[in-house]
Parts: sequence; C-alpha cells; structure tokens
Amino acid sequence: MAELNAMLLAAKSGGAARLPDAAVAETEASQGDGESDPQAPARIYAPEEQRCGLIAIVGKPNVGKSTLMNALVGQKISITSRKAQTTRHRITGIRTREETQFVFVDTPGFQTKHSTALNKSLNKTVMGAIGDVDLILFVVEAGSFTLGDAKVLSLFKPGIPTLLIANKLDRVHRRGDIAPWLRDMQERHPFTEFVPMSAKKRDDIQRLLGICAPYLPQQPWFYGADELTDRSEKFLASETVREKLFRFTGDELPYTSTVVIDKFDEEPSPKFGRFMRIAATIVVERDGHKAMVIGAGGERLKMISTEARQELEKLLNAKVFLEVWVKVRSGWADDAARVKSFGYE
Repeated sequence: MAELNAMLLAAKSGGAARLPDAAVAETEASQGDGESDPQAPARIYAPEEQRCGLIAIVGKPNVGKSTLMNALVGQKISITSRKAQTTRHRITGIRTREETQFVFVDTPGFQTKHSTALNKSLNKTVMGAIGDVDLILFVVEAGSFTLGDAKVLSLFKPGIPTLLIANKLDRVHRRGDIAPWLRDMQERHPFTEFVPMSAKKRDDIQRLLGICAPYLPQQPWFYGADELTDRSEKFLASETVREKLFRFTGDELPYTSTVVIDKFDEEPSPKFGRFMRIAATIVVERDGHKAMVIGAGGERLKMISTEARQELEKLLNAKVFLEVWVKVRSGWADDAARVKSFGYE
C-alpha cells in the first residue's frame, strides 16, 4: 500500500484529480468490509440517513468490467469470460453497506467494429447508461490506453464525476511506470480520482466502495437491503448458459451467438423444496457453429449443460432440470427485429 500511495502522490503533480488519502486507505483496509458484526443487531437507517445513487461501470470490451461488478456486489450476477464482448445488457448490481446503497450498472463494452444491429443495440445501451448516473467508473488496464479506450472516453458528458479505475494492477511488472501514465491520463480527461487496483483483491474492492460512497446523494434507497440485482432469475439463467457456452468454445465461436430461454417453470417438489425446469436454446449463425457447440458425440454440449446446471442450482437455491438445444438462425445479428425479439434493447 505504501508503494501505491507513493505512485499516486507522484502523479498528483501532473493533474488536479483528488487522490485517495493514505490514511483513509489504511483505515478502510483495517475495517475489513465495513459491514456489521453478524452477532450484533442490524442497524436500521432512517430514510433521511440513507445515501443511494447510480454508478456506471464503463470501458472497452474485456477490461474486467463484469469481474469488477461481481466483486463490488459480492456475488456473481454478470458473466465473465476471457472472450471479449460477452456482456450484452445493462445489468444492475446492488450492494448495501451501512447507510449507503450502491447501484452499479455494468454495461457492454463499446463496439467500434461490426456495425450490425446487435452492436448498435449494445452501443445504445452504453450511451443510455452513462447519461443518467451519479458517478462513472472508467475501467482501463493499468498502464495501457488504446484507441478503444479513447472511443469510450469521448462519450463522457461533462459534469458527471468520473473515477479512473486502473484495473489489473497486479499484472504491471514495473510499478514505477504507473505514475507517468497517470499524469498522461489526467491530461486526457479531468478525472475526479485515480484508483489503481485489482478487481480480484478484496481489500481493493472495499477501498473502492469507500471512495465511491461520498459521491452518492443523500436519499432513500432504491431497493431492499438484501437485494443484489434487478434482473430476473430467467435472465440470469440465460446469462449462465451463455457464459458456459463461451467458456467451452473459446475463440472458436463468433461472439454473435446467444441464448434464449424457452421454458422457466417452478414445480412443487416435496423432495427438493424447490424444483426448476428450464429449457434453453443456443442460437448460432451457421451449421458449422452448431457442430462446434455440440462437439464430438455431443460431449461439448453436455459439458456446457452440466456446468450451467450446477451453477444455476447454487444461484437459484433449487434442484434444476436443464435442457439445452442448439439452433441455426442465419444473420440474426443483422436483423434489428430479431435482435429485439432475443431481448436486446
């Protein structure tokens, strides 16, 4: 932490951004996650004591936005993959800590290529998210700034506080390079604060929550204290299957493949308490892609289905019967009507 604070202080001379104070950072770390002792009675905050606001998590594809979202919420609600462009919707994650409720909006990576109906829909989602929030977290890889990053940065409207989230700090081998990079970034945009961090480190996540809290207005919470997302279980089921699809196909399968939930029924079950019957269809654009998803002897589709079912049982706290089919819908990503019918805005 001392090394990181030294970098931040070195960058301060190059710009006006406020930097997290070392004492504040150390206090955050010593306090753990800032949540109540489970054995102590829960503090109830009156509406006039509460703080709540919208925080957009924005960046180019594959910079770790979904990983950051899941870490901030404390539970997986947004799919993660090494494959770029996996997040396709505006996904809201909720974290309530003491008097503050953080409402995070995970956005698709802004698309600079492939002017399809799908990509136009994704970019519309990004634009809608950043125009109506209290705070923006601009996520980039620490030490890097590409044309894709620049395109996203050009979309920001003046007047909305923006934190530069220099993610994947653990991958930077020469920490001394970060300070000049931060100075360069401050010249590109008047960031309110710099936050070098790793989304996979718990202390960094808790520090970021503490940094974000003062930017949110004092107003009653939007959601209940125990809510984690505004998305339905049916939506989470489709995202879970889609994550496993990309995980098992890697770069072989075009990112335009998607998942549609055909059946999502809860049935009474004295044995399991809760029993869910789910049918999902993986939609691809070519027969060759269908064969790729199914795999030799159906083994790849079986792995996708099995891992999705196991994760859904934990997510839904239920016994799950999952059927997954694969269908070809040629050119669907270029068809605006079909893109909308598949649940995209």
